[in-house]
Amino acid sequence: MVKEGYELDIYKIDTKDKFNKNKILIILLIILSLILIGLVAINISKMIKSYKVYKGYEAQVISLKQEEEKRQEELEKEREAKLPKLTDEGKQNIENIYHSDTKRAFLTFDDGPSSVTPRILDTLKQENVKATFFVLGSNVKKKPDLVKRMYDEGHFIANHGYSHVYSQIYSSPQAVLDEYNSCNEEIKKAIGDNEYNSHLFRFPGGIAGGPYADLKQQANDLLMQNDIVHVDWNALNGDAETNNLSVDFEIQRLNETTENKNSVVILMHDSPLKSVTADALPQIIETLRNKGYEFKNFYEIIK
Repeated sequence: MVKEGYELDIYKIDTKDKFNKNKILIILLIILSLILIGLVAINISKMIKSYKVYKGYEAQVISLKQEEEKRQEELEKEREAKLPKLTDEGKQNIENIYHSDTKRAFLTFDDGPSSVTPRILDTLKQENVKATFFVLGSNVKKKPDLVKRMYDEGHFIANHGYSHVYSQIYSSPQAVLDEYNSCNEEIKKAIGDNEYNSHLFRFPGGIAGGPYADLKQQANDLLMQNDIVHVDWNALNGDAETNNLSVDFEIQRLNETTENKNSVVILMHDSPLKSVTADALPQIIETLRNKGYEFKNFYEIIK
């Protein structure tokens, strides 16, 4: 029942309800928009953080890669520096090896590696002296780890042939070259570098004299054609002169054979039969230092 004087406006009520519904809808849309914006903002923030983390990781990876490349470049430079290169200057240096205005000593050890080698290397390391080892291929094959140690510690690995059997080595000039190449192959395997070539040979027994003198000269010509030079010695410790070796005897022979010489290439042996040389080595080094010699190895000759 409707009060008298009151007029019901149906359209007015509908309009008001619609207005309220629209208002609620707008509010809901605003709330949803804010939620959506919030979610988007959160996702953007996460993406930015992830991107920053990624960029940081990327920068770290790039930095590590650059450091690794630099390290590899340094290792390659070190490897290259340890690969002998026989230049014209090097050939001239070999020709003049026994002549110098200053006193210099080249410690050279033939016939190794052997069971004596570790003692020799220990002394050289302790005394901070670099030497030259004329190794035999047959012994390199048996003890490659010792050759690797020689090489890693900065000593020059030179070539003394493969067998040290005179009748085999000196059967022909080509046989001498074959001995050199066979030894060099074992050296390359031992040190882990297929490019290594010492370019330096010492004839077993020396190049001069003996029943194979003529053949040695022919072999030397063939070696030179293959960029291989030879070197003998002009001083020694006498460890190949007697079976009754002693430290005193070796020092005596060292003094006798270095007398009045500025540049000395000293012949010694790396062999169990010459183990006294390992005993005498500290005194040999001390004696040469007292005489004013500076120690060199053939890296400074064959460049």
